[in-house]
Amino acid sequence: MDFARLPVGPGVRVLDLGCGGGRHAFEALRRGADVIAFDMDQTELDSVAAMFVAMDKAGEVPQGATGETVQGTALDMPFEDGSFDRVIAAEVLEHIPDDMAAMGELFRVLKPGGRAAITVPSFLPERVCWALDEDYHTAPGGHVRIYTLAELSAKLKSIGFEIGPHHHAHGLHAPYWWIKCAVGVNNDDHPLAKAYHELLVWDIMKRPAATRIAEALLNPIIGKSVVLYVRKP
Repeated sequence: MDFARLPVGPGVRVLDLGCGGGRHAFEALRRGADVIAFDMDQTELDSVAAMFVAMDKAGEVPQGATGETVQGTALDMPFEDGSFDRVIAAEVLEHIPDDMAAMGELFRVLKPGGRAAITVPSFLPERVCWALDEDYHTAPGGHVRIYTLAELSAKLKSIGFEIGPHHHAHGLHAPYWWIKCAVGVNNDDHPLAKAYHELLVWDIMKRPAATRIAEALLNPIIGKSVVLYVRKP
């Protein structure tokens, strides 16, 4: 997601819904926000909490900013109405059978005038993955639906959100998942999958201009994720 479109900073309370490894929570904290990393998986939350502590010790947390973890389910969040200025829900809704209930909870905990960034797998790259390997989407906790942007927007609008801009991301990641699904999604040792994974790690660490340009060109066509920005009136 693009923090230029979802600005956070000192005094802004942010919920990272389904935080997983905490990537977005860490960046929001670095920007000075008060961050709640929320997830069902306590093991993931323990790792996120440890990183919050490490970031503070390393001087990466601005004065006054806070980061904490809370365990729970997106269908019944333990927060009061209007608790957050910003909500990030990255790659979450596609896992939840009752996605409308989760959207309603997201709407509830967001303050009036608050904004959210919601990401889901893009339709085309996701459809290819489903076609290549049934295990990709039938594993416990896996994806239960493939969204079109129109469906996602319509559902969020019916909840009460104002629909804002969108963009695609991770164009370099789609071919990796196609390779994974073609050779077996759990076959991490396949030479082609390993080689492409090493390329992605190198890209993340080095961020060379060539791959930045390539991803910018690929994102609108095969971006693995679509990011939609919404506002609570």
